[in-house]
Amino acid sequence: MHILEHDVEFVEENRDCSYFSDEISDIRYRYIHKCNIDDYQNMLEHGWRRFGKMHFVPECKECTKCVSMRIDVANYKFSSSEKRVFKKNLDTKLYIQPPSLTLDHLRLYDKYHEHMNKKKDWPYTPIEPSEYDRSYVQGKEEFTKEFLYVRDNKLIGVALVDILPESISSIYCYYDHDYEKLSIGKFSILAQIKIAKELNIPYIYLGYWIKNHYSMGYKEAYLPFEVLKNRATLSEDAVWEKYKK
Repeated sequence: MHILEHDVEFVEENRDCSYFSDEISDIRYRYIHKCNIDDYQNMLEHGWRRFGKMHFVPECKECTKCVSMRIDVANYKFSSSEKRVFKKNLDTKLYIQPPSLTLDHLRLYDKYHEHMNKKKDWPYTPIEPSEYDRSYVQGKEEFTKEFLYVRDNKLIGVALVDILPESISSIYCYYDHDYEKLSIGKFSILAQIKIAKELNIPYIYLGYWIKNHYSMGYKEAYLPFEVLKNRATLSEDAVWEKYKK
Protein backbone atom coordinates (compact mmCIF):
# COMPACT_ATOMS: atom_id res chain seq x y z
CA MET A 1 0.00 0.00 0.00
CA HIS A 2 1.33 3.43 -0.96
CA ILE A 3 1.32 5.91 1.93
CA LEU A 4 1.18 9.60 1.01
CA GLU A 5 3.77 11.79 2.70
CA HIS A 6 2.80 15.07 1.05
CA ASP A 7 -0.38 17.13 0.76
CA VAL A 8 -2.78 16.53 -2.15
CA GLU A 9 -6.01 18.26 -3.23
CA PHE A 10 -8.51 16.84 -5.70
CA VAL A 11 -12.23 16.75 -6.60
CA GLU A 12 -14.33 13.61 -6.99
CA GLU A 13 -17.28 14.35 -9.30
CA ASN A 14 -20.54 12.53 -10.00
CA ARG A 15 -20.23 10.11 -7.10
CA ASP A 16 -23.25 8.53 -5.40
CA CYS A 17 -24.65 10.80 -2.70
CA SER A 18 -24.27 9.47 0.85
CA TYR A 19 -27.64 10.89 1.94
CA PHE A 20 -30.01 10.66 -1.06
CA SER A 21 -30.22 7.60 -3.30
CA ASP A 22 -31.40 9.64 -6.29
CA GLU A 23 -28.72 12.32 -6.07
CA ILE A 24 -25.09 12.57 -7.12
CA SER A 25 -22.44 14.61 -5.35
CA ASP A 26 -19.16 16.39 -6.00
CA ILE A 27 -16.66 16.40 -3.12
CA ARG A 28 -13.42 18.33 -2.82
CA TYR A 29 -10.72 16.57 -0.79
CA ARG A 30 -7.48 17.72 0.80
CA TYR A 31 -5.12 15.07 2.11
CA ILE A 32 -3.04 16.90 4.73
CA HIS A 33 -0.12 15.01 6.17
CA LYS A 34 0.12 17.29 9.22
CA CYS A 35 -2.58 19.90 9.78
CA ASN A 36 -1.88 22.94 11.96
CA ILE A 37 -4.49 24.62 14.16
CA ASP A 38 -4.87 27.83 12.13
CA ASP A 39 -5.42 26.04 8.83
CA TYR A 40 -7.84 23.60 10.41
CA GLN A 41 -9.83 26.38 12.09
CA ASN A 42 -10.10 28.16 8.74
CA MET A 43 -11.34 24.98 7.06
CA LEU A 44 -13.96 24.42 9.75
CA GLU A 45 -15.24 27.94 9.26
CA HIS A 46 -15.57 27.22 5.54
CA GLY A 47 -17.54 24.00 5.98
CA TRP A 48 -14.77 21.40 5.74
CA ARG A 49 -14.82 18.16 7.72
CA ARG A 50 -12.12 15.62 8.60
CA PHE A 51 -11.68 11.85 8.76
CA GLY A 52 -8.10 10.89 9.51
CA LYS A 53 -5.76 12.93 7.32
CA MET A 54 -8.45 13.47 4.71
CA HIS A 55 -10.43 16.74 4.81
CA PHE A 56 -13.44 17.26 2.55
CA VAL A 57 -16.22 19.67 1.63
CA PRO A 58 -19.23 19.23 -0.73
CA GLU A 59 -19.24 21.20 -3.97
CA CYS A 60 -22.36 19.67 -5.50
CA LYS A 61 -23.45 21.61 -8.58
CA GLU A 62 -27.18 20.90 -8.39
CA CYS A 63 -27.84 20.57 -4.66
CA THR A 64 -27.30 22.56 -1.46
CA LYS A 65 -29.25 20.38 0.97
CA CYS A 66 -26.18 19.68 3.14
CA VAL A 67 -25.82 22.73 5.39
CA SER A 68 -22.80 23.31 7.62
CA MET A 69 -23.91 24.19 11.15
CA ARG A 70 -22.31 25.16 14.45
CA ILE A 71 -23.80 25.37 17.94
CA ASP A 72 -23.72 28.79 19.62
CA VAL A 73 -22.20 27.62 22.92
CA ALA A 74 -22.44 30.83 24.96
CA ASN A 75 -26.19 31.16 24.35
CA TYR A 76 -26.99 27.46 24.67
CA LYS A 77 -29.21 26.62 27.63
CA PHE A 78 -29.76 23.02 28.68
CA SER A 79 -33.44 22.08 28.60
CA SER A 80 -35.22 20.07 31.27
CA SER A 81 -35.04 16.94 29.13
CA GLU A 82 -31.31 17.45 28.54
CA LYS A 83 -30.74 17.85 32.25
CA ARG A 84 -32.47 14.49 32.68
CA VAL A 85 -29.97 12.98 30.21
CA PHE A 86 -27.14 14.24 32.40
CA LYS A 87 -28.88 12.76 35.45
CA LYS A 88 -29.33 9.36 33.77
CA ASN A 89 -25.60 9.28 33.10
CA LEU A 90 -24.32 10.12 36.57
CA ASP A 91 -22.80 6.64 36.71
CA THR A 92 -21.43 6.78 33.16
CA LYS A 93 -17.69 7.36 33.29
CA LEU A 94 -16.10 9.62 30.67
CA TYR A 95 -12.43 9.27 29.75
CA ILE A 96 -10.80 11.78 27.39
CA GLN A 97 -7.58 10.72 25.69
CA PRO A 98 -5.82 10.64 22.28
CA PRO A 99 -7.55 8.34 19.75
CA SER A 100 -6.70 4.66 20.08
CA LEU A 101 -7.58 1.32 18.54
CA THR A 102 -8.56 -1.75 20.57
CA LEU A 103 -10.70 -4.82 20.05
CA ASP A 104 -13.39 -3.15 22.15
CA HIS A 105 -13.44 -0.22 19.70
CA LEU A 106 -13.85 -2.52 16.71
CA ARG A 107 -16.53 -4.69 18.33
CA LEU A 108 -18.57 -1.67 19.42
CA TYR A 109 -18.18 0.03 16.04
CA ASP A 110 -19.43 -3.07 14.22
CA LYS A 111 -22.28 -3.61 16.69
CA TYR A 112 -23.43 0.00 16.24
CA HIS A 113 -23.36 -0.11 12.44
CA GLU A 114 -25.02 -3.51 12.27
CA HIS A 115 -27.84 -2.05 14.38
CA MET A 116 -28.10 1.05 12.15
CA ASN A 117 -28.20 -1.20 9.09
CA LYS A 118 -31.34 -2.85 10.46
CA LYS A 119 -32.86 0.36 11.81
CA LYS A 120 -32.09 2.87 9.03
CA ASP A 121 -30.73 0.71 6.21
CA TRP A 122 -27.21 2.10 6.54
CA PRO A 123 -24.68 0.08 4.48
CA TYR A 124 -22.73 -2.29 6.70
CA THR A 125 -19.66 -4.45 6.46
CA PRO A 126 -17.37 -5.22 9.42
CA ILE A 127 -14.59 -2.66 9.64
CA GLU A 128 -10.98 -3.69 9.21
CA PRO A 129 -8.48 -2.47 11.82
CA SER A 130 -6.50 -0.68 9.10
CA GLU A 131 -9.62 1.18 7.95
CA TYR A 132 -10.50 2.25 11.49
CA ASP A 133 -6.94 3.41 12.04
CA ARG A 134 -6.95 5.40 8.79
CA SER A 135 -10.30 7.09 9.51
CA TYR A 136 -10.17 7.72 13.25
CA VAL A 137 -6.61 7.39 14.56
CA GLN A 138 -4.30 8.63 11.82
CA GLY A 139 -4.11 12.38 11.44
CA LYS A 140 -4.41 12.93 15.17
CA GLU A 141 -2.72 16.09 16.37
CA GLU A 142 -2.40 17.60 19.82
CA PHE A 143 -6.03 18.80 19.54
CA THR A 144 -7.54 15.40 18.64
CA LYS A 145 -9.29 13.41 21.37
CA GLU A 146 -11.59 10.47 21.84
CA PHE A 147 -14.31 10.50 24.47
CA LEU A 148 -14.77 7.02 25.91
CA TYR A 149 -18.05 6.31 27.70
CA VAL A 150 -17.87 3.41 30.15
CA ARG A 151 -20.63 1.76 32.12
CA ASP A 152 -20.39 -1.40 34.26
CA ASN A 153 -16.66 -1.57 33.30
CA LYS A 154 -17.74 -1.85 29.65
CA LEU A 155 -17.08 0.49 26.72
CA ILE A 156 -20.52 1.65 25.56
CA GLY A 157 -19.68 4.74 23.49
CA VAL A 158 -16.89 6.44 21.57
CA ALA A 159 -16.85 10.00 20.23
CA LEU A 160 -14.03 11.39 18.10
CA VAL A 161 -13.58 15.08 18.83
CA ASP A 162 -11.17 17.85 17.85
CA ILE A 163 -10.75 20.53 20.53
CA LEU A 164 -9.26 23.77 19.22
CA PRO A 165 -8.93 27.12 21.04
CA GLU A 166 -11.86 28.62 19.09
CA SER A 167 -13.98 25.58 18.33
CA ILE A 168 -14.83 21.95 18.93
CA SER A 169 -15.42 19.71 15.93
CA SER A 170 -17.57 16.64 16.55
CA ILE A 171 -16.19 14.13 14.05
CA TYR A 172 -18.09 10.92 14.77
CA CYS A 173 -19.85 9.02 17.54
CA TYR A 174 -20.95 5.40 17.91
CA TYR A 175 -22.46 3.60 20.88
CA ASP A 176 -24.13 0.48 22.22
CA HIS A 177 -27.89 0.46 21.63
CA ASP A 178 -28.28 -2.02 24.49
CA TYR A 179 -27.94 1.13 26.62
CA GLU A 180 -30.50 3.05 24.61
CA LYS A 181 -32.21 4.45 27.72
CA LEU A 182 -29.05 6.42 28.53
CA SER A 183 -29.21 8.36 25.23
CA ILE A 184 -25.44 8.12 24.82
CA GLY A 185 -25.42 9.90 21.44
CA LYS A 186 -27.23 12.90 22.89
CA PHE A 187 -25.22 12.74 26.11
CA SER A 188 -22.02 12.92 24.07
CA ILE A 189 -23.06 16.16 22.36
CA LEU A 190 -24.27 17.66 25.64
CA ALA A 191 -20.99 16.73 27.32
CA GLN A 192 -19.10 18.51 24.54
CA ILE A 193 -21.27 21.60 25.00
CA LYS A 194 -20.59 21.55 28.74
CA ILE A 195 -16.83 21.28 28.15
CA ALA A 196 -16.96 24.07 25.56
CA LYS A 197 -18.72 26.31 28.09
CA GLU A 198 -16.07 25.56 30.72
CA LEU A 199 -13.26 26.34 28.24
CA ASN A 200 -15.01 29.43 26.78
CA ILE A 201 -14.99 27.88 23.31
CA PRO A 202 -17.61 29.73 21.23
CA TYR A 203 -18.67 27.06 18.72
CA ILE A 204 -19.19 23.35 18.28
CA TYR A 205 -19.18 22.26 14.65
CA LEU A 206 -21.59 19.34 14.16
CA GLY A 207 -20.87 18.91 10.47
CA TYR A 208 -23.66 18.81 7.90
CA TRP A 209 -27.33 19.19 8.76
CA ILE A 210 -30.14 18.21 6.41
CA LYS A 211 -33.55 19.39 7.54
CA ASN A 212 -36.02 16.54 8.19
CA HIS A 213 -33.51 13.93 7.04
CA TYR A 214 -33.88 10.54 8.76
CA SER A 215 -30.22 10.46 9.76
CA MET A 216 -29.11 14.11 9.70
CA GLY A 217 -32.21 16.02 10.79
CA TYR A 218 -31.67 15.45 14.53
CA LYS A 219 -29.11 18.28 14.68
CA GLU A 220 -31.88 20.88 14.52
CA ALA A 221 -32.59 20.12 18.19
CA TYR A 222 -29.39 21.88 19.29
CA LEU A 223 -30.63 25.46 19.18
CA PRO A 224 -29.34 28.11 19.00
CA PHE A 225 -27.05 27.36 16.09
CA GLU A 226 -25.64 29.12 13.05
CA VAL A 227 -25.59 27.95 9.43
CA LEU A 228 -23.04 28.63 6.70
CA LYS A 229 -24.72 30.71 3.98
CA ASN A 230 -22.10 30.62 1.23
CA ARG A 231 -19.59 28.30 -0.39
CA ALA A 232 -16.52 30.45 -0.12
CA THR A 233 -13.00 29.38 -0.97
CA LEU A 234 -10.53 29.21 1.89
CA SER A 235 -9.20 32.66 0.97
CA GLU A 236 -12.68 34.25 0.94
CA ASP A 237 -14.90 35.26 3.87
CA ALA A 238 -17.30 32.62 5.16
CA VAL A 239 -20.76 34.00 6.00
CA TRP A 240 -22.53 32.49 9.02
CA GLU A 241 -26.04 33.43 10.13
CA LYS A 242 -28.18 32.51 13.10
CA TYR A 243 -30.71 29.87 12.13
CA LYS A 244 -34.35 30.80 12.61
CA LYS A 245 -37.08 28.18 12.49
